[in-house]
Amino acid sequence: MHRYLVLFLFFFVSSAKAQYAFSGYIDAEEWQNTVYLSVVDDYRKISGVFAEQIIAKTYADENGFFEFKGDMLEQDNRIYRIHIDKCSETQQEINHFNGHCNNSLELLFIANNSDILNLPLSFGNQAFCNIESSNPRANAFVRIDSLKEDMRFAYGEYRSQANRKLNNKKWFKTLQDFGKSLNEPLAELYIYSYISDRSSDLHNYYVEDLKTNSYYEELKDRLNNAYPESSYTSQYNNEIEADKYMLEAYSTDTLENKNYFIYGLLFASIILNLFLVYKYLGSKKSKTKNLREKLSKQEQVVLDQLLQNKSNKDIATALFLSVSTVKTHTNNIYKKLNVQSRDEAKSLFIK
Repeated sequence: MHRYLVLFLFFFVSSAKAQYAFSGYIDAEEWQNTVYLSVVDDYRKISGVFAEQIIAKTYADENGFFEFKGDMLEQDNRIYRIHIDKCSETQQEINHFNGHCNNSLELLFIANNSDILNLPLSFGNQAFCNIESSNPRANAFVRIDSLKEDMRFAYGEYRSQANRKLNNKKWFKTLQDFGKSLNEPLAELYIYSYISDRSSDLHNYYVEDLKTNSYYEELKDRLNNAYPESSYTSQYNNEIEADKYMLEAYSTDTLENKNYFIYGLLFASIILNLFLVYKYLGSKKSKTKNLREKLSKQEQVVLDQLLQNKSNKDIATALFLSVSTVKTHTNNIYKKLNVQSRDEAKSLFIK
């Protein structure tokens, strides 16, 4: 009888459908109570909130607690995003579903259909700083973002163009090696999408690296082995093949074709620069006037400290905050102002 009971329990447990549960807290006084859960199938759309990615929406209660649970997720690991912001429900068509909301906070994490994930508030009621998960790879993106924050801080310490180039070369390699050390191809894709982005300062290093480094083929193998049916894998394979094809085609062009190509680029660059200068001169005055309004009161105070060239440690001491909280405010300021460094932030306010 005992043996039959054991077999029944084994069958019941093994046949039960897996369920996920993602819960946490937000500061109900600071944020709208709407919380979005999205699945990121396109790693080029990592940041923001996109209508086609949203799979669930819930509301935080008066204590700031929210929860997503169910059994509809993929069994394999995928990239997910939890997003909150300060845009009201009536502004959704304007601010939410075009990819961003100026006052927003998001968390990227790795999960599957059987994961339990908790997001407690950290010091100063900061949301999405800590992850407690049954999936050991859930916090890979948080670790990468922390490294990128260190990188942005280091860039602020380098003033000359020569030092900036050295910094680019150093951080390109640092990011690539760190992604590989995480032993999670999805985390490597997060870094790959950053260093290969054509708007990134690191893109030139990516182009040169692609010519000789076997890393990209090795990442392709890791993705094909871990996620053979995933959209991430097919997207990466297509992008790598396209980039290699362009490199090969460019390298086999005749000198005449290269010259035409260069002249065309120069002409397009001149036209674009003239347009951008005209647009910049016409919009700078009205744009800078509203920049501070995008920031919370605390972020405006931190911004004033940044504009005085104070270090994170000095700001933390002056405002009675932790260094990590200052980093969080700084990162939010960069995101809302659409800048990557202190120098870029200063250029918006100091002529």
